[in-house]
Amino acid sequence: MTSEPPSYHLLPGSDDSPVLLHVPHSSRTIPAAVRDGILLDDAALERELDHITDAHTAELAAEATRVARRRPWRFVNALSRLVVDPERFPDKREEMRAVGMGAVYTHTTHRAPLRPADTDPQPLLERYFDPYAQAVADAVDDRIAATGRAVLIDVHSYPTHALPYELHGTVPRPPVCLGTDDFHTPAGLLDLARTVFADFGGTDLNSPFAGTYVPLPHYRTNPQVSSLMIEIRRDLYMSEPGGPAGLGLAALGTALAELVDAASMTAVA
Repeated sequence: MTSEPPSYHLLPGSDDSPVLLHVPHSSRTIPAAVRDGILLDDAALERELDHITDAHTAELAAEATRVARRRPWRFVNALSRLVVDPERFPDKREEMRAVGMGAVYTHTTHRAPLRPADTDPQPLLERYFDPYAQAVADAVDDRIAATGRAVLIDVHSYPTHALPYELHGTVPRPPVCLGTDDFHTPAGLLDLARTVFADFGGTDLNSPFAGTYVPLPHYRTNPQVSSLMIEIRRDLYMSEPGGPAGLGLAALGTALAELVDAASMTAVA
């Protein structure tokens, strides 16, 4: 019997690093049992994965880790977001439910049916979403216990041109979008990110995607947890959609390493 692939990887960094690089959308892996519940044929599924996957962001985080003076910890989703999306709220708080892309997607990036209309999301949430969320929360708790704080840097990418599923597809699409939370994103961390990514053509706040990931047990309650989302426009480092990485990946990895080091060395406020 073929065993199911792991759901995530926690990759240790320096004991004294408060930084956790979170990479939730880089994988294309879908377990066979989950694939059986997806309506798309193989060719259509590959096209959907090209559009929805934040390709090469795991490699970007690995490059930043290689370059950084103080190695960050990494939490990498080993499964596609078409299994579950760990960054969505699992309930009615999630605005993307309006287009069938809550924690369990029912529709594609082009608003076509992805799963049967009567799909029950609960088994997928229990099997994949809940353990993932708990594991990230545990990793954050570990950084707080070791260093007194946790700095979660949420690593994403997004397409150069808006896809039909986007609720805010008409807003600016800067080279680097910085997603923030008014409780968990200190001004100092945001200033550091603006500085290290300044040479890539500019940054913007919460456009076209807003917010940043915080484990639900800490969400809006624990000031020891800082978080910032980095959304890199894909034309900076890869061929779209779903193509190979280019030379920009190394430069972006170096910039991310600078942010990691600055956040590691100085308590941001």
